[in-house]
Amino acid sequence: MYGVFAQTGNSAVVSATTVESTLIDGGIGTLTVPANGFSIGDTFNAEFGGVMNAANSQTLRVRVKTGSIVLLDSGPQNLGSSVINDIFTLSLNFTIRSIGTAGVASIVSLGKFSYVKTNNGTVQAFAFNTVNNTTFDTTISNTLNVTVEWGSNNVSNNIYSDIFVLNKIY
Repeated sequence: MYGVFAQTGNSAVVSATTVESTLIDGGIGTLTVPANGFSIGDTFNAEFGGVMNAANSQTLRVRVKTGSIVLLDSGPQNLGSSVINDIFTLSLNFTIRSIGTAGVASIVSLGKFSYVKTNNGTVQAFAFNTVNNTTFDTTISNTLNVTVEWGSNNVSNNIYSDIFVLNKIY
């Protein structure tokens, strides 16, 4: 296992907007795998941590992308009761199943988003996974991005990451 990227500052706060926005800020290392840089079996783990707030019954959507190609999409997830300074973690894993052009290359991705309610200590979570064997292409440069999107522009909705580390684990 070795480090590929470590975020060295907080991400921008994604607040009161329905615009899909990144959870990643600058850091050391790279988020880019060059064209033909993947091998079958390459496996990566990404770990995020941060703080979020949300009004009652808001939705949050998490996407993992390379350029415009969506590797993983949680769809809108209802957060239930209001969220006040709750700590979230997002764990992502990806494995390259086959290499080549779109329609030949294949990547399986899995995500788990959880947060601890500071008012009562309960854990809320959702998980999501997919295999992309239609639009993923290992013959081009791939740059990882992880985004969030609020379902409404409520002024109480905000989220940012203060930790993000990407490791190659196989």
